[in-house]
Amino acid sequence: MADTIAAIATPQAAGGIGIVRISGDEAAAIADRVFNSADGKPLTLSKGYTAHYGYVYDGSDKIDEAIALVFKAPKSYTGEDVVELSCHGGLYIIRRVLRTVLKNGARIAEAGEFTRRAFENGKKSLTQAEAVMEIISAQGEQAARAAMSALDGKITSKISALTKKITSYASHLAAWADYPEEDLIPVDNAELSEKLGECIKEIKKIIKDGDTGKIIRDGVDTVIVGKPNVGKSTLMNCLAGCERSIVTNIAGTTRDVVEEKVVVGDVILRLADTAGIHDTVDPIENIGIKRAKDKMNSAGLIIAVFDNSSKLDDDDKSLIENIKDLPCIAVINKNDMESRLDCKYIQDNIKRTVFISAKDESGIDVLGSAISELLGVDGLNPADGILSNERQLNCCRNCLKMLEEAKYALDCGITLDAVNVSLDSAIAYLLELTGERVTDIVTDAVFHNFCVGK
Repeated sequence: MADTIAAIATPQAAGGIGIVRISGDEAAAIADRVFNSADGKPLTLSKGYTAHYGYVYDGSDKIDEAIALVFKAPKSYTGEDVVELSCHGGLYIIRRVLRTVLKNGARIAEAGEFTRRAFENGKKSLTQAEAVMEIISAQGEQAARAAMSALDGKITSKISALTKKITSYASHLAAWADYPEEDLIPVDNAELSEKLGECIKEIKKIIKDGDTGKIIRDGVDTVIVGKPNVGKSTLMNCLAGCERSIVTNIAGTTRDVVEEKVVVGDVILRLADTAGIHDTVDPIENIGIKRAKDKMNSAGLIIAVFDNSSKLDDDDKSLIENIKDLPCIAVINKNDMESRLDCKYIQDNIKRTVFISAKDESGIDVLGSAISELLGVDGLNPADGILSNERQLNCCRNCLKMLEEAKYALDCGITLDAVNVSLDSAIAYLLELTGERVTDIVTDAVFHNFCVGK
């Protein structure tokens, strides 16, 4: 019998409500030792999905009034008996309630142990369990949709369908190899090679969408570059929705990197405003310019800002030359002013060019669309089910490698036994992804980063 565990399931901060969650065979019995319902009915005699008003006691000392929610196995989050005590959300109160529960027979839950029990009790696949933390950490609408899709089992269903296909091919090969005397349908190498090719395309699409999904979840390192006084800091403040960078009409005001996390369109940008890049003898400015160039060379996205009201000069052309082969968007700012800029030169060298007025906040939606298009997230539907972390991606990459090995062996005329070995390995990686065949080491690693109480 597993221990009965308990933890605070709400944030460790003052709030209107704080919840202590108890899970295990003794959940109701332990709760009865600390909670007295107003109607006098013990929680052990309560049905599942019922709520009871009463008070939490530590011995004879009344701690707080509370609502006790009772869930019965297997129809609970963990698949076990669960009681949740909802108290007032003061830190002292909720911690004392937890201490009292622990004193009466529960042990403190480890990080992610409630969700781990849900996985071990068959309530969730491993990918669904991982989606719980993705929902908690989601910083944008698309990331939240992707996480909810994974929690609903979309990626599990997609991987399970692919696993079923490969398993059917492997079982046919195994039967043909092990029972040659039986009247079995012969293996058609050309047909099987075509089917494996389709599986390879499918897993490649899953991997590609997963790589793009990382941008939705984690964001992308983005740097704003350009000459002094072209409007970089104004754009930074416009995107951030607050004054993060100092804006003046004095060139060179920004001398260091100013960073902020913002959401533009469907994408999280870890945004850095940098010193204006130009030739200067000022040693302090040169330090800032060097940092700007370092950021530019390591960024996943470059937003290069040009002044529509000024002529293109050597500093502009040098910047264009340095970034034209990198992932970048040219932003022609001050579009509300008379144009003196050679926009065609920019457009000939940088594929994606947008016109904005950062001061008036016009054209920002066009910039958002350009960013989504450049990063490849515009055609991605998170509701279709996408991989949510590097563990899942690695399982799919390893599966792809095994499928390619199997197809290569088949096409080269190598024995079907060898083909089947590769197919078995491909299946194993997919089962590891969903948690149907997974080691304790992998499971420990998955739940290690969960918060306590979830």
